[in-house]
Amino acid sequence: MKLLFLTPGTGSYYCGVCMRDNALAKQLCLMGHDAVLLPLYLPLTLEETAASPASPVLFGGLNVYLQQRFPWFRTAPPWLDRWLDHPKILKWLGRFSGMTQGADTAAITLSMLQGEVGAQNRELDKLVDWILQSERPDVIWLSTGLLGGVARRLKRETGVPVFCSLQGEDSFLDGLPEPWKTEAWKEMGVRLRELDGVVAPSRFFAGVMEARLGWQAGTIQVVPNGMALEGYGPSLTPTEPPVVGYLARFIQGKGLGTVVEAFIELHRRGKVPRVRLRCAGTMIAGDVPYLEQQRELLRAAGVLEQAEFLPNISRDEKIHFLQSLSLLSVPASYGEAFGLYLLEAMACGVPVVQPRMAAFPEILEATGGGVLVESNTAAALADAWEELLLNPSQARRLGAAAREAVERDFSMPCMAAQFLTLSQGALVKES
Repeated sequence: MKLLFLTPGTGSYYCGVCMRDNALAKQLCLMGHDAVLLPLYLPLTLEETAASPASPVLFGGLNVYLQQRFPWFRTAPPWLDRWLDHPKILKWLGRFSGMTQGADTAAITLSMLQGEVGAQNRELDKLVDWILQSERPDVIWLSTGLLGGVARRLKRETGVPVFCSLQGEDSFLDGLPEPWKTEAWKEMGVRLRELDGVVAPSRFFAGVMEARLGWQAGTIQVVPNGMALEGYGPSLTPTEPPVVGYLARFIQGKGLGTVVEAFIELHRRGKVPRVRLRCAGTMIAGDVPYLEQQRELLRAAGVLEQAEFLPNISRDEKIHFLQSLSLLSVPASYGEAFGLYLLEAMACGVPVVQPRMAAFPEILEATGGGVLVESNTAAALADAWEELLLNPSQARRLGAAAREAVERDFSMPCMAAQFLTLSQGALVKES
C-alpha cells in the first residue's frame, strides 16, 4: 500500500507532530509499505533522517502569506512563484516562523480551510498536480484538521480515501481573533465531515473535538500516539543528586512557570537535599522573554545555580537528558491532546507526575507509569515530587512499569498497525 502524509513543517524548530509522522512513515516502510511524507509551508526540522528526503515543500509559506495579503500574487508569473518556493528561501523564512500572528494568522487559517475557494487555490492546484504526476497514493493522511480544506479536491481528483489525524486544533483555533475564530471552527467542521475517517490520539481529545464540532460521540476514532524506541532505555546508574525534569516548549501553556514555582517550593522545604531542576525543549525567539522571567524567579529564590535550561536539543541529547532525571512533569494548562513527552520519559524508565486533567489520566491509567495530582498548582506538584523523591523504590517501580507499557502498547509498530487497519478498511469499502 502507498500512503501519503501531508505534514506542516516548522522550518527551524522541532515539532512533535512532524517527528511522529516521520517516524510513522519510516515504520510503515519497514513493514513493507510505501509511505511518503510531504512537508507543507516550511521544511521539516527533524531529530532523525527524513523518511522522504526528496519530497518538495508545497504550499510554500511565503507564497501562502503573499497570496493572502496581496491578491495579485495569486496570478504571479511562474518564475516568481518558483523563486518564492525555492528551498533556500523557505529555509531562511523558517528562522522567522512564529512571528506571523493575530489577524494575518487568522485570515490564512480560514482561507486554508476554505480550500478551493480560498486565497491559496493556486497552491492547491500545485498539490493536486504533484500528487497525480509524482505519487499516485492509495490513501492520503492529513496530519492536522487545519488542512481539511484540501481534502475535497484531493478526494475528487485522486479518487482515493483521505483521513485526518487531529492534534491540538482546539487551542490554536480558540487563540484566533473574531470573526475568524468562529468561521474557522465552522469551516473545519464542514470539511472534516467529508473525510473517510478522523482519528484523535486520546479519548479525551476525541470527546473535546466531537463536542466542539457538534458531532455524535464515537464519530472520531482513537489511535494513541506511538514513538520510535530505538536508543531509549533506563539509565544504568542511579540519579544522584535527584533531578526534576521538564521536556516541552519553553512557554507558559506547557506549564514551565508552574514547574519553576514548584521547584522553588520544594527547595524551600529542604526535605530533598541538593535537588536539581533540568528543563529541555523547543525555544524560538519569541519564547526568550518568558524564559528569562523564569530565570529571574529562580535567581530571586537563590536557586538559579541548581537549575539548567537546554533549548532545542538533538535526539541523542534528549535521551541523555531523560536518563539523567528522577522524574518528569509537564503540567500543561490548555487541555493537552496527548503528551508525547510522557512516553519519551517512560521509555527511559522515568516516572511522571502530572495534573489530573486532559489526556494525562488515560495515559497514566494505560501505563501505570506515574502519579496524578488533583490540582494543577505548584504546591500540589511539590507535594507529589517530594513524596516520590523520598521513596526511590516506588519511583523505580513506576518507571519499570512505564517502560514495559510503552514497549507493549505505545511503540511505533503499534501505531502503524492501527493506521494500516483504517487505511485498508477504507480501500475495501471503495472496492
